[in-house]
Amino acid sequence: MSEKRVRRIAEEIKKTVSKLILDGLKDPRIDSLASVTHVDLTNDYSIAKIYISTIDDSKRADTVEGLESAKGFIKREISKDLKLRIMPELIFVEDDSIEKSFELFEKIEKVNEEHK
Repeated sequence: MSEKRVRRIAEEIKKTVSKLILDGLKDPRIDSLASVTHVDLTNDYSIAKIYISTIDDSKRADTVEGLESAKGFIKREISKDLKLRIMPELIFVEDDSIEKSFELFEKIEKVNEEHK
């Protein structure tokens, strides 16, 4: 499959899930400030890993759990936007890359201060 097409479909999945988090899902476990950082879609469109990040670390696991329970609804909404023969299996993953980047930045700053 074309890598460009895979990226476009992954971006459409990201947009749809982000829109649903903002105003489509009513589960109280889902943090309204959660965001989809990126989507990894396999070349055969069978699996879509959706990475979820939240501002509050303590709400991330609950948000992923809420999204897992709404997986059927989310797949149905994605299928309305995308006309695919095979709908990918959705896997929601907690994304802590933002926290890791802040930690790395702090370490770099600390090393820079020590060398001055």
